[in-house]
Amino acid sequence: MYAKYMKKLKFVGKIMFLVNSLAAFLLLISYILPYVPPKSFATLSVLSLGVPLLLLLNILFFVYWLLQVKKQMLLSLIILVLGWGYLNALYKFSSSKSVEDTNNVSILSFNVRLFNMYSWLPSKTVKADIKAFIEKEQPEIICLQEYRTKNPLTLKGYHNFNATVNYEAKRGQVIFSKFPIVNSGSLEFKNTFNNGVFVDIVKHKDTIRIYNLHLQSSGIQTDVDVLKKESSEALFKQVGTTFKAQQEQVELFLAHKAKCPYKAIVTGDFNNTAYSYIYKEIKGDDLVDTFEEAGNGFGRTFDFKYFPLRIDFILADQSFSVNGFKTYNELKLSDHYPIKATLKLD
Repeated sequence: MYAKYMKKLKFVGKIMFLVNSLAAFLLLISYILPYVPPKSFATLSVLSLGVPLLLLLNILFFVYWLLQVKKQMLLSLIILVLGWGYLNALYKFSSSKSVEDTNNVSILSFNVRLFNMYSWLPSKTVKADIKAFIEKEQPEIICLQEYRTKNPLTLKGYHNFNATVNYEAKRGQVIFSKFPIVNSGSLEFKNTFNNGVFVDIVKHKDTIRIYNLHLQSSGIQTDVDVLKKESSEALFKQVGTTFKAQQEQVELFLAHKAKCPYKAIVTGDFNNTAYSYIYKEIKGDDLVDTFEEAGNGFGRTFDFKYFPLRIDFILADQSFSVNGFKTYNELKLSDHYPIKATLKLD
């Protein structure tokens, strides 16, 4: 069948269909990635980072062949239909959902990149601008990653955990809450500066567990021109090692969460995509992705050139109604974008 399709094409068409076939095959392989632990096959798990690009390529190839009314369009069409859930994770076709309710609770998650400590951005007012943004939005719960505890934010009306120097827990993550915090702690990821923290908050008569995770970072350059100079072997090895460390961190988190008697909300920078084993394990069967429930567009949370990456998440227990979701793509205060979910406990 494949040879038959190739035979009817001219030289340029054959090259196009060959590249199309490779993109379709890699996308098909990616469908098994959520079920392959990085410790078992680290090299294959790296492919999860490229899934957004593979999806876009297959969409483009489908449109290309469709416009020429050629049967070759069926290849990408079939692969895309098989992975329809992947498309839903990449792009929300419906408009953003927003439901007003007096019992709504808003949760903001944002990797603040040390408040631009090393001048990655030209602005000298990043910290003040982040504070102004938070004060304008007034979320009830704030989860920040890459937070500088030696240069903390002062936010009126919030309780906090790990917002000041706490030598009993790793620094870098903070949770602010307008609701009383009755318990808090650190997950203590091993051999890394990354970590996760948690708090138990009380809203009326309900106690809710909030996790703020910052999983292992790959350390790969986000500048594409610089990235091109890296050898593929070195990149695959580096990312594979990162994903193995992430798996260990997720196993620690899951063991901790399994002992939690309360409904949970899990936020943070996972440094991985919604097509990965890491994401699938964290989400489990009891959490929902708030972007997929109420977001719109690509939901891009990381400033990477050429294709959208969504690596920051707010996952909520299924007992919550997701009444809204927003990605603040217009803010250039970090290499990440803030995300906010609006939830109601049913």
